[in-house]
Amino acid sequence: MKKVFYFIFTKSIGLYLNLLSFAFPQKANQKAFDLFSQPRKGKLSPDKLPKTLSKAIFKSISYQGESIATYTWKGNDTVILLVHGWESNSSRWKKTLPYLQATGCTIIALDAPAHGLSGGKEFSIPKYGEWINVLVQEYHPKYLIGHSFGGKASLYYQAHYENHSIEKTVILGAPDEFKTILYNYTDLLSLKSSIIKGLEAKYATVFQKELDQFTAKHFASKIKTKGLIAHDIHDTIVLFDEGKKIATAWENAVFIQTEGLGHALHDEDLYQQVIAFLFETE
Repeated sequence: MKKVFYFIFTKSIGLYLNLLSFAFPQKANQKAFDLFSQPRKGKLSPDKLPKTLSKAIFKSISYQGESIATYTWKGNDTVILLVHGWESNSSRWKKTLPYLQATGCTIIALDAPAHGLSGGKEFSIPKYGEWINVLVQEYHPKYLIGHSFGGKASLYYQAHYENHSIEKTVILGAPDEFKTILYNYTDLLSLKSSIIKGLEAKYATVFQKELDQFTAKHFASKIKTKGLIAHDIHDTIVLFDEGKKIATAWENAVFIQTEGLGHALHDEDLYQQVIAFLFETE
């Protein structure tokens, strides 16, 4: 029944946007963009923080009129920065944190634009990458771990910002092609070709790059630091081939194939492999 309701709901939205585009094409394009770029889940209430985050040191960093929510679990001078994915927040690291804290490192996580306790209404990879850059300059992390869209944002950051502190990056279940995600959205709503073209033009402006070039593998091909990529063969959110494409392009990365972990990739053996990768001796 839920699937039927969801189908009717999404097609109704698409029908509304298609009808709107006949009289107000720009308005229809903007509404389609807003719907796609504004998360519907992942926000947090400061009065009802998950236990994992309530134990952290909270700090809000003001940046260009918006607030970046950060959480710090204090350790030694070695800093690991955690970057969550779409419609999530920093509490997604709940199961991973004990293993990272056991290394003695200081762990810092941020909430993405329009997620968690962070400000903003719209999410984009370039904006997320810019926020990562703010935290890198503030905390000088040695290691970067990103999940899903947080993984792609981490690759974008590495490719577009010069940094001297990050030595290794871990990417978990990250997508490659933005166009695939965009077209899944337009197909779901059965949007007209004129709206699709409008969205393509809008995102090309936001990204300052043609969509064919806005891929994780393109970013990864520019990265010189060591990387580890993990992807599950049964991931139904981001298909396994997406991770393989990134791995093929990243010259200095190793690829871990998992089975049965899905998109979340929570698993003790995987955590131990990540830690071994981060702290291996030359």
